[in-house]
Amino acid sequence: MIRVLLVDDHPVVRRGLRAMVDDLPELEAVGEAADGVAALKVLEELEQRPDVVLMDLQMGTGMHGVEATRRITALPDPPAVLILTTYSTDADILAAVEAGATGYLLKDAPPEDVAAAVRAASRGETVLAPPVAARLLGRVRAGRPTLSPREAEILQLLAEGLANRQISKRLFISEATVKTHLVHIYDKLGVDSRTAAIAAGLTSGLIRPA
Repeated sequence: MIRVLLVDDHPVVRRGLRAMVDDLPELEAVGEAADGVAALKVLEELEQRPDVVLMDLQMGTGMHGVEATRRITALPDPPAVLILTTYSTDADILAAVEAGATGYLLKDAPPEDVAAAVRAASRGETVLAPPVAARLLGRVRAGRPTLSPREAEILQLLAEGLANRQISKRLFISEATVKTHLVHIYDKLGVDSRTAAIAAGLTSGLIRPA
C-alpha cells in the first residue's frame, strides 16, 4: 500500500485528490494539509510517514510548496515529494527540483497519469509532466539564459514588487547577497535595471506574471 499525504490550500481540490487516491486499491490517503506548515505538523503526528507527498506550489498566505518541499526532504528518511500545480515557469520548476522534489506534474493531468506518477515517485523515480520536460529540453536546445534556482526565485519576487530588504527577509539572506544575485541576474539577461530584468524574465518564461 502506497501512503499519500495531500497538500493543497483548496478544499475542493483536496477532496478530489482524496477521492482519486482512495479509489485505487494500491493507494491510501493518510492525511491532508492546507499549507506547508500544516503538512510538516501532519508528518510529525503520523505514526507512519507517507511514501509520497502530493504538494501544491502556491498556497495563499501559508508556507509555499517549495519551502515545504525543502523542509520535508531535509527530514530523516523523508517521503518523496511530487509537485502538483498549475504553474510551469522555469522559476517554479527549477526551484521545486532544487528543493528536492521527485517530480513535477500539472493539475490538468489525467487522474491515471497522477496515479502512475505517485507509484513511480514511491519507487524513487523522477517524474516530469510532458509539458515540463519539453520546456526544460527546449531551454537547453535554444541556449536561452539559465538562472540558478535562487536567481529565478529572486527574479520572481522582484516581479511581485518586493524590495531588496523584503526579499532578504523572505529568503533569510542578507541584502548584500540579494544585490550580488541581482548583478548576476542582470548579467545573464543582458539588462541593467529591475524593470528590464522582470520584462526579460516574463518574455523568456523564466518567471510567471505576478
